[in-house]
Amino acid sequence: MSREPRNFVMTPVLRDLLRKEPSGHKYTHGHAVVLSGGAGRTGAARLAARAALRAGAGLVTLAVPDDAVPEVACQITAVMMRPVTVADDLAALIEDHRLNAICIGPGLGLGPREAGLVEAVLAGARATVLDADALTLLARDARLQARLHPACVLTPHDGEFARIFPDLAAQMKGPKLDAASERFALRVQAARAAARQAGCTILLKGPDTILAEAEGRCWVHKAAPDGALAWLATAGTGDVLAGIITGLLARGVAPPLAANLAISLHGLAARRFGPGLIAEDLPDLLPGVYADLGL
Repeated sequence: MSREPRNFVMTPVLRDLLRKEPSGHKYTHGHAVVLSGGAGRTGAARLAARAALRAGAGLVTLAVPDDAVPEVACQITAVMMRPVTVADDLAALIEDHRLNAICIGPGLGLGPREAGLVEAVLAGARATVLDADALTLLARDARLQARLHPACVLTPHDGEFARIFPDLAAQMKGPKLDAASERFALRVQAARAAARQAGCTILLKGPDTILAEAEGRCWVHKAAPDGALAWLATAGTGDVLAGIITGLLARGVAPPLAANLAISLHGLAARRFGPGLIAEDLPDLLPGVYADLGL
């Protein structure tokens, strides 16, 4: 296996993975679950849930604590909702194995209740995206890290990566990094080591986004030289990316490929909109992106 990371390219074969079969129905395209934070903190999860639905998941349910049910109910239509306040509620929900992909972390919160939800998600052994607050909770608790499994995708930026993998993050800095190529090489090395250590897929965000899987394969999504993706540097776009990955996981796409495709779709959506982009725009740009791809 080549140790050089590969640039990810949306080939016709990969594009066809995004196509929905004419004979399918909503239940054949999976059922994604997105965990929401409490009252006043539901926006990130709602962004992720809408993105999962736009990505093609057959059904999407927001799992919402009791105090946030009225807030969420006022702002969703096609996305469904179930009250889920504690880990036992979540465990009962995912006893239904048709719920086959989970996103946890956006706007979740950082208390003991939320740590219990992360533990319950990991115990459920579903295809899982861990983002934002879920990553901080992982960094605080080695027991949670030990529950990671091959169907997980972790989506840290450099700060979150440093909290979960402090030794690897220290190596990313290096003694003297004068050349951009040196910094890039060390980020690739660290992402690969983290994926191997965690036993799952690592999506290390940045201008050059790096995607590494536990077996050692690695892909790079390079920064746009024309600056067309710079408007993704705004609040909530990461939540949308987590939702797109979750939607593709629900459709049965393998974790590394789901993450790679999601990064590409995320960038294509941003490019389609241009300057002034905000996170709320992104999910509703996906139909146009799919049309541009000939789907």
